Amino acid sequence: MRENKLADLSLDLAIRVVKMTDDIKGHYSSKNQLERSATSIGANIREANYAQSKADFISKLHISLKECYETEYWIDVLVGAGVIEEEKSRQIYNLCGTIRRILIASINTAKNK
Repeated sequence: MRENKLADLSLDLAIRVVKMTDDIKGHYSSKNQLERSATSIGANIREANYAQSKADFISKLHISLKECYETEYWIDVLVGAGVIEEEKSRQIYNLCGTIRRILIASINTAKNK
């Protein structure tokens, strides 16, 4: 893994979600929402690396955190609707939770510095 574990994990999450949604037939709106929220996590983490200020850095990480929660929501919707199997989404859901916990810790650390 490279230097930035959070960036690596978020990239892995985005790739896994894109691959998982390839199998979904129909449900384009929900599929699109899941892909958008999952890929936004890493995009905002990368943007945070080039933040203009501490406040901007924290803001980008907060956006990533919100996108994590949204990704988990869309997974819950698609599993609940029987569009994707719970077993198939479990690893992605767990990875999202790991990223969320790291983001929370990173935000708290940045605020306390």
